Amino acid sequence: MPGPALCRDCLSEAEPRASGFRCPACGSPRLLAHPERDALAIAHVDCDAFFAAIEKRDDPALREKPVLVGGGKRGVVATACYVARTSGVRSAMPMFKALKACPDAVVIKPNIDKYRKVGREVRALMLELTPLVEPVSIDEAFLDLSGTERLHHASPAVTLVRFAKRVEDEIGITVSVGLSHNKFLAKLASDLDKPRGFSIIGRAETAARLADLPVGVVPGIGAAAQARLAKIGITHLRHVRATPLRDLAGVLGREAGELIRFAKGEDARPVRPERATKSVSAETTFDTDLHNFEELERVLWRLSERVSRRLKAAGLAGRAVVLKLKDAQFQLRTRTGSGMPATQLATRLFEASRRLLRAECDGTAYRLIGIGASDLCDAAEADRGDLSDTEVMRMAKREAAVDRLRDKFGDAAVQRGLAFRPQR
Repeated sequence: MPGPALCRDCLSEAEPRASGFRCPACGSPRLLAHPERDALAIAHVDCDAFFAAIEKRDDPALREKPVLVGGGKRGVVATACYVARTSGVRSAMPMFKALKACPDAVVIKPNIDKYRKVGREVRALMLELTPLVEPVSIDEAFLDLSGTERLHHASPAVTLVRFAKRVEDEIGITVSVGLSHNKFLAKLASDLDKPRGFSIIGRAETAARLADLPVGVVPGIGAAAQARLAKIGITHLRHVRATPLRDLAGVLGREAGELIRFAKGEDARPVRPERATKSVSAETTFDTDLHNFEELERVLWRLSERVSRRLKAAGLAGRAVVLKLKDAQFQLRTRTGSGMPATQLATRLFEASRRLLRAECDGTAYRLIGIGASDLCDAAEADRGDLSDTEVMRMAKREAAVDRLRDKFGDAAVQRGLAFRPQR
């Protein structure tokens, strides 16, 4: 028996009497009923079409229109609203392909500062439910509501229904919720019913729900691993369960044991309140492809300054740089320079990435360039200098002075000559 049904619109409870039953209080069909509804506490919350939802909230004229948030005709789709998705548009699709599939779409340039502000508002409401909130990205997070029943005078499921309604009423966007007994299953559940969804995967049904899912739903099993597994007849999780560990290890190595555990619905990962930042990066897509080193170099300098500012704001430093280049055929090149002294300085980031860039300027035309600082550490370890590196302290003082001027007068107040195009 599914147990009592909770109306996700008016929050009243009722006993479901038949298929298609509606809330007797408000007539809504959005009822939550499950035999284990009040016994599960691990949730995954995902904001629906986050960037596009914010744009539609702020401009009601867009509400019924297909909306794409992204970098223009030469960029990619960052978010496609659900109206646009009915035309086959999806996130990360090249914008020109998206517009071919959905020519009536309204394209909006991303406003990351606005999206971050809304993301913080949603996160604040999550933290009112439990301190155990693990951010996954700007618009999604895992929550562990174990032991919160006395605090909220309700089961985790009921608390999450109230939360979803509050996000909709107070912030003006919607979320989808997955509830289960571990993170892997909660994430699967949140993808089952979008938008404005709430899905539950209970312990008793775990094996049956997983059997027919493709192996690609498991974290870390990308396209290459899926192709290797397919060669030995493993395409779905039921095949994983039926395959000896030694055979899987021959294909995946040490990852085989983890795949078997996920295929059984086992996931011992805790919800961690803090998620370590692995890199700080910036990138841009060009209006026209660039192959000239000097032109790419100027863009790289501006991106290095952007990464430097983000490192300083986060109190972090990097001991490696990552150069990212995408050519006209969308082939990605990633090059890493490691073993650097920890730095926050734009000059040092630029020097290291510039060397990597020069080696890749072989006549290939590039549509995108990016730089990232990785192997992160605390800012206190950065740019100390020593007897063999006396210049770094002068660099740090110069950049600090420039930062102060920009904070007071704007980013355009002080610019390095390299950032400007030569006069023709």
